[in-house]
Amino acid sequence: MVIKALWSSMRSPLALLKKGGIRLVLRTVCPQWQGWWQWFLRVGLAAMLASACSSTAIEHSGVPTPKPPLSPCRVVQHAMGQTCVPNNPKRVVTISYEILVRALALGIKPIGSTGEEWNETHLSSQYYPYLGNKVGGIKYVGFSRNVNLEKILLLKPDLILAWEDAGKIYPLLSQIAPTLIIPTNDLDWKEGFNITAELLNKEQKAQEVWNHYYQRIDRLKTAFGNRYQNQRISIVTAVGETAYIFVKNSFAGSILEDLGLQRPLAQNVSVPDGVIPSISEERLDLIDADILFFMGGDNRNGEDFARFQKRPFWQTLTAVQQKKVYPVEYVPWIGDGPLAADAVIDDLYRYLVNTP
Repeated sequence: MVIKALWSSMRSPLALLKKGGIRLVLRTVCPQWQGWWQWFLRVGLAAMLASACSSTAIEHSGVPTPKPPLSPCRVVQHAMGQTCVPNNPKRVVTISYEILVRALALGIKPIGSTGEEWNETHLSSQYYPYLGNKVGGIKYVGFSRNVNLEKILLLKPDLILAWEDAGKIYPLLSQIAPTLIIPTNDLDWKEGFNITAELLNKEQKAQEVWNHYYQRIDRLKTAFGNRYQNQRISIVTAVGETAYIFVKNSFAGSILEDLGLQRPLAQNVSVPDGVIPSISEERLDLIDADILFFMGGDNRNGEDFARFQKRPFWQTLTAVQQKKVYPVEYVPWIGDGPLAADAVIDDLYRYLVNTP
């Protein structure tokens, strides 16, 4: 999915528009295991891993019976069958950014999670500044497409929440702890959040989250008044020499849609993944608008933003001439979930309400 792939790397989003397969790593550095059952579990996981790696797919009928929880649970139907999910899980591990931020919004702080890059610095408030201290203390368990099963095992989780792309290692994960496969691909962010809440029996908390979101939307509409009734707003980012336009069914675009804000004609559409990619300089009239939000212009894509500002077409844009180009943080605007939506709304207050 283009939005999720773009999200995976702020250094070169274009490189991640091509989704790769899942690669599995079980490190050979062995800590000192004590107890025959630990040795047995480790050997069993290694054998299952070897079997998984030798096959391009895992048949549903071949999925072993998941490890039962040690506490009271309820049976939940999901993509890989049925799992008895603990009623009050205390040690949750998430696999994928989307699942992590949904869990946080629902009041669940995982003890471990994958990051969107190859080292643990990418699971920090520095990488996700809009999450603040919400990710503090969460242990890194590998890249979302290269899960470290050994690290998960050592955390002794009582529940694992994973995206569809982890389906191939579901047999391994489910032997460590009860595992839910939660859909993330090809879903509107609101639908994805609601499905996650339903699977986790957190519908009441989800309703509180939605009440907060729509209250903020209503207050922001009131603050706007008629100020932007005839203003068109563009959302773009740059990747090298090309632009990417985020239309009304993108994450940030859906928030503008809830606010009733207008988009340029070329952006007032819904397209697969919510993105019109690789806009060349000859078509950069498509980004023109009264107001332009440039994602990543503040830090992550700062070089691309600076390069765009030096090109001849830049001074012809209406937003540039009216001094209404606003660089915003890349991560929440391309994000997923209510916490990112809060950060986008904060930016809209900052630039559309409080900016002279």
